[in-house]
Amino acid sequence: MNEFSILCRVLGSLYYRQPQDPLLVPLFTLIKDGKLAASWPLEQDELLARLQKSYDPDALAADYEALFVGPDCRVAPYRSAWFEGTTESDVRAFLSARGMPLTDTPADHFGTLLLAASWLEDQSTEDESEAQETLFAEYLLPWCDTFLGKVEAHALTPFWRTLAQLTREAIAAMWEELQEGEDE
Repeated sequence: MNEFSILCRVLGSLYYRQPQDPLLVPLFTLIKDGKLAASWPLEQDELLARLQKSYDPDALAADYEALFVGPDCRVAPYRSAWFEGTTESDVRAFLSARGMPLTDTPADHFGTLLLAASWLEDQSTEDESEAQETLFAEYLLPWCDTFLGKVEAHALTPFWRTLAQLTREAIAAMWEELQEGEDE
């Protein structure tokens, strides 16, 4: 798994899964112990340290619930709630056409889109980035700044505000990498 895939998988999992999900225990252990920075491919040590300092499992789980879960959540995690023009079924069709296995959950969830970028990276052949570029350009970038800004504005815990900043920088770095690959 390369750096691009690692970033997308970690960030996507944090947004997609509730913090108390047993699958996140190893990731939260790395965060809590300050060991995520050792394998983090970007220079974001200050933000990773802030993430570690703000790790409080109960508080971040409660904040996640209020931020992203249910019809009265503070920040809808679905693209269809923020960006008109494409529907969840458009995203689903795009990912299905590339062979990504999907569940019945909405395919336009912010975390799902990041996990999809990881999956596309892992499945791509050498020098193939067209699907990733399309995913970023059409399905992620048009609304991620708005979404992450709302997360920063509405989060009650420093953990989610810091994660939003970390995510914004990581997405910008990954998009830059995709663009550099296209220029070569």
